[in-house]
Amino acid sequence: MLKVWGRKTSSNVQALMWCIGELGLEYERSDIGHSFGGTDTEAFRRLNPNQTIPVLQDANGQTIWETGAILRYLADRYGPESFWPEQPQDRAQVDMWAEWSKITIAMAFTAPVFWRVVRTPREAQDWNQIRRAVAALESKLEIAEQRLTNNPFLAGPDFTLADIQFGHILYRYYDIDIDRADLPRLKRYYHRLTERIAFREHVMVSYEDLRES
Repeated sequence: MLKVWGRKTSSNVQALMWCIGELGLEYERSDIGHSFGGTDTEAFRRLNPNQTIPVLQDANGQTIWETGAILRYLADRYGPESFWPEQPQDRAQVDMWAEWSKITIAMAFTAPVFWRVVRTPREAQDWNQIRRAVAALESKLEIAEQRLTNNPFLAGPDFTLADIQFGHILYRYYDIDIDRADLPRLKRYYHRLTERIAFREHVMVSYEDLRES
């Protein structure tokens, strides 16, 4: 049984939980962080000295923090070949797109766009700044648009760890109230992800308690 520490409205926790759902693993999750608190306790500090979520503990007692490391661990231990290839050159392709998603896309979306639209009071929102941030994000999403021309999934023909790292960001991108560029292949890809049971359960989660009025 996996143990997970982290609130369900955290995008990083959502990526982890989506992965767990796709791999069909049993788990227990404890709400911690943001309004739930708990990250400043000595018990949690022993789990993760950074006091951030998520944290995973496997049945063997292995405790891991940092989302990317957790996801690679789960993929390594429990994932099928199609999800996380054994051959180094094939795995590197998946890992490359996963890292691109985690760093390039998430960093261009979460603070510059999502926080300014959802986690900033309306009277403090700077829509010129937001539109510039969306344009910068979409210049990177255009890479995925082109990538999806000949591939049903981000790293190739199969659903992989790269889609976990990329796809969970798209729910909020398509859900928040912004004007979006016309990226038809990306939109079709996103709609295919919404048909996955684990995506609907763990990623398509309300973020209203994060909103600043």
